[in-house]
Amino acid sequence: MDIHEKAIRLLQEKAEQPNRSRKTTSQKYKKSTKPVTDYVVLDFETTGLRAGADQIIQIGAIRYFDHWKDEQMDVLINPRRYISPTITRLTGISNEMVEDAPTIDEKIGDLVEFIGELPIIAHNASFDMGFLYALEGVNGVTLPEYTVIDTVKIARQKIKDTPNHKLTTLTQYLQLEHDAHNAIGDCLATAAIYQYCTK
Repeated sequence: MDIHEKAIRLLQEKAEQPNRSRKTTSQKYKKSTKPVTDYVVLDFETTGLRAGADQIIQIGAIRYFDHWKDEQMDVLINPRRYISPTITRLTGISNEMVEDAPTIDEKIGDLVEFIGELPIIAHNASFDMGFLYALEGVNGVTLPEYTVIDTVKIARQKIKDTPNHKLTTLTQYLQLEHDAHNAIGDCLATAAIYQYCTK
């Protein structure tokens, strides 16, 4: 196994990885397992695993009302740094694709407005929340204390027949179409898992 394959395996297992900034980040949002029908599903594709050090390269967010898809936000982001071949192989996002894309500074306000006061649902939420709250103060944006529901925790309570609760494992188990490591594809899969576990 070469170094690129090892890196891809590490990124693919992000659902099982503890976020090193979890203690500080988790204090900034409220964790919940209470069922909701209106929410925003959020997923980031990034240049690596370290919130604050690595950067977002794709924002995926889908707003749901009464579990029905309302609107989505799908934006490529210029990370102002080199995207490695490993990340391009994993996400399909290349340096050329983001060359003329907006920076996160230009889009963080739009994302906060898109989410509004709705709770956030994410798979392995500490990963995405780490990257979100690392943006605190960018362009003067203040991030609210979001209510966050982690579908890893919900799935562990409801789905007992899988060897793990990675997103790809759960989509295979539920026989869902899944464009893995694409932010919108991951959002759609996460929403389907959440709806399955709370029906």
